Amino acid sequence: MEIDGKSLDVKQQKIDELRAILPEAFTEDQIDWEKLQAALGRENIEFRNERYVLNWAGKSDAFRVLQQSTTATLKPVPEESVNFDSTENIFIEGENLEVLKVLQKSYYGKVKCIIIDPPYNTGSDSFIYPDSFKESKEDYQKRIGDVDEEGYLTKEGFFRRNSKDSGRFHSNWLSMLYPRLFLAKNLLTDDGVIFVHIDDNEVHNLRLMMNEIFGEENFIATIIWEKVHTRKNSSKYFSVSHDYITAYAKIKEVWDRILIPRENTDAYKNPDNDPKGPWKLDPITAHNYYSVDYKVRKPNGVILPRPKGRYWSFSEETWLEKVNNNEVVWGEDSSYPMVKRYFSEVQQGLVPVTLFSRSFAGDSSTAKGELDELLGLPGLFDYPKPSILIKRLEQIATRPNDIILDFFAGSGTTAHAVLDLNKQDGGHRKFIMVQMPEKCAEDSEAYKAGYKTIAEIGKERIRRVIKKIRDESRQLSLHEKKQDLGFKVFKLAPSNFKIWRGAEVTTENLENQLNAFTNPVKENSTKENMLFELILKAGYLLTDKIESKNNCYVVNDGELVIALEKVDQELIDDVISAKPKKVIMLDKLFAGHDQLKTNTVLQMRDNGIEFRTI
Repeated sequence: MEIDGKSLDVKQQKIDELRAILPEAFTEDQIDWEKLQAALGRENIEFRNERYVLNWAGKSDAFRVLQQSTTATLKPVPEESVNFDSTENIFIEGENLEVLKVLQKSYYGKVKCIIIDPPYNTGSDSFIYPDSFKESKEDYQKRIGDVDEEGYLTKEGFFRRNSKDSGRFHSNWLSMLYPRLFLAKNLLTDDGVIFVHIDDNEVHNLRLMMNEIFGEENFIATIIWEKVHTRKNSSKYFSVSHDYITAYAKIKEVWDRILIPRENTDAYKNPDNDPKGPWKLDPITAHNYYSVDYKVRKPNGVILPRPKGRYWSFSEETWLEKVNNNEVVWGEDSSYPMVKRYFSEVQQGLVPVTLFSRSFAGDSSTAKGELDELLGLPGLFDYPKPSILIKRLEQIATRPNDIILDFFAGSGTTAHAVLDLNKQDGGHRKFIMVQMPEKCAEDSEAYKAGYKTIAEIGKERIRRVIKKIRDESRQLSLHEKKQDLGFKVFKLAPSNFKIWRGAEVTTENLENQLNAFTNPVKENSTKENMLFELILKAGYLLTDKIESKNNCYVVNDGELVIALEKVDQELIDDVISAKPKKVIMLDKLFAGHDQLKTNTVLQMRDNGIEFRTI
């Protein structure tokens, strides 16, 4: 660190610390006081216009909706899962804003890569955006997904079509995406990255929104993906053949970019047993220009001038070094020699470029063919993404044990790519997919084939990818280490515990409310559902190891103990002797045993154990 002779600038230090925590509160490198107040939850903020800032109708409401807490939980569904007890992959069915809130405590700072393909706002999209914040019980149930008798989200009900005729066309889209991106950022590791698919309709607003949430200094690139190979001569202006993928790091300085693996290494051979190892031939001329010109003399005496229109690839000094080191293949007669390029001297991967061609990352036809083949049914999705495209992003951004999140999971392409990449390199990447149970149109091919929701399509795709990999592995013995070929299914659901709603308490119903809370567990709440809710709310992962011992659940090799069935002094002694960090017990288990509860609190405290009842 350079020493400038000055004392610490305390003011600048505080500003830097604030920027690290709240980058959305800065505009053009200055604190934006109104944005800071909004970020901290102050009511009735009105943003002024005469400054450089992204503003839209409903922005204050978008801040309020992301700051609203949730009491929702995730209900395990083993019967829809594959290898539920052992897998570390997750599929969550539910409205993604609520799910992101539910995941905040357990997955804060644990996700290495987020890849999403949100609505592009073309004028025909239907999506959820905040327009009301006075929440009744019925509104709450709708928000977490209980909207019809079968539990499906429907476009006719919960979704709203965002027509271009709307006076808030762009504003509605921004209000939908802003709180989701804001909460998603919290889940990223410090060296994590997010990729957002988009097209020309909102790419400009996306950049401004991402600048505000992630900080302009953390912008990495806007990738252009060549999605089609045909030219539409019927296009009124230009034939559009691309989409975009915008990439931002959580903290760009520590983002760990990975080189794309080379796929043409077979070109390097060693027919002459060169001690430097395998090599391939490169020409000695190129289009680049060196100011010093010279002539090449071959061993047979032929003198070769620089070819017209091309230039030597090396300086004369470097060229002579290669000649002396026997790194030249001279060829015959008056042909130009070639130089050896050794594999050991080549960077062991390719620097990513911002143009993803069809040959590199597939196109829309690749995606449709892939999905049609897997599910045996054409035309399920109009605009799917090819798994090779998502796999390229994962190759750039993840290492073998990282977590990848997609909260607009759609047909499950991101999960497909994770499984395929793990198969390819023996990795153990884990995915978290989030998809709303959005009802398929009744005239769609998907609905006719028996898929009632988009979430059902995504789950079935993952099952079939798993089966395909398992079959290939049996035939080819692909890995010595067993690949994780499974996924746990969870569904967003109301809490298993009664929530005290003080605003609804009146003099008339106070006694009934108090009596109801002598047992805070809701009717029909199962042990499994309560277990996973408590695991989440205690800050543990949905995939942490769970064991059943002595009428308790032991989580993460003894860090957390949960008792849901019985409590007595013998059980308390067993729990304390195991020395967990946290213990959670149902309060109703102590009913009629006040002395036991008091002693338990004291014993836990004396042994340095965090103890809670619910």
